[in-house]
Amino acid sequence: IGQPLQPRAPPRCPPPAAARCYARRRFWEQRYRRDGAEHHEWLGGLQRFRAVLEPELRRHDRILVLGCGTSALSYELHELGYPDVTSIDFSPACVEAMSSRYAHCPDLRWAVMDMRSLTFPDASFDVVLEKGTLDVLLVEETDPWHVSPRGAAAMHRVLAEVSRVLRPGGRFLSITFAQPHFRIPHYAQEAFGWSLRHTACGDTFHYFVYIMCKGQPLDPHHLALGRQLGRPPPAPPPLFTMAEDEDEDEDFLHAIEL
Repeated sequence: IGQPLQPRAPPRCPPPAAARCYARRRFWEQRYRRDGAEHHEWLGGLQRFRAVLEPELRRHDRILVLGCGTSALSYELHELGYPDVTSIDFSPACVEAMSSRYAHCPDLRWAVMDMRSLTFPDASFDVVLEKGTLDVLLVEETDPWHVSPRGAAAMHRVLAEVSRVLRPGGRFLSITFAQPHFRIPHYAQEAFGWSLRHTACGDTFHYFVYIMCKGQPLDPHHLALGRQLGRPPPAPPPLFTMAEDEDEDEDFLHAIEL
């Protein structure tokens, strides 16, 4: 009595989900510091998607790249004539490596930031571009047909931030392995205030580019798919039951022709 309360000791180890997150972050921090000069291109470089992306870009666009990693995507956009590119990543080591690598391009900007809580003002960008970054949010899902409430909430949080920082008429370009029947319900939410279309890239193995335009309405079919997100799966059909008027005591063996 009369002595100040002592702070509670922290747990000896974090919960399993947090531990996995911390482990992944440590892995990438170490990798960026070890070989930050190397490129790691998820889903390939810009050339693979250039024919789809360029019609959506204007030379004066202000572009935000989510989760840049050590991809050369931002630099390739700069070299194609899109000078106003800002790239973010959660990893300080990654951002340090990239800003050092492209120090000769002062127009390229790099920032440490969480895509779930962007610090940019509303309507800051004409284009938001991500390549395989959103896939990380669902990597631990066991059933892509029925995403957990936690996974759906994480996706919604990021997409709401993307919608917020897009200007009217701005475009959100998402490049992913995720097929339309898995990804469209996440994008097709009326609250985001954008239209949605997609196209496939690749020959034998397809990638998908989803294009959302802020200020345009969703197609009714996409809107219906979006409303299904989070609903419980339909109940399985009932098992076969014997009709009420059948005699359950009947010896069916007598009816079998041997």
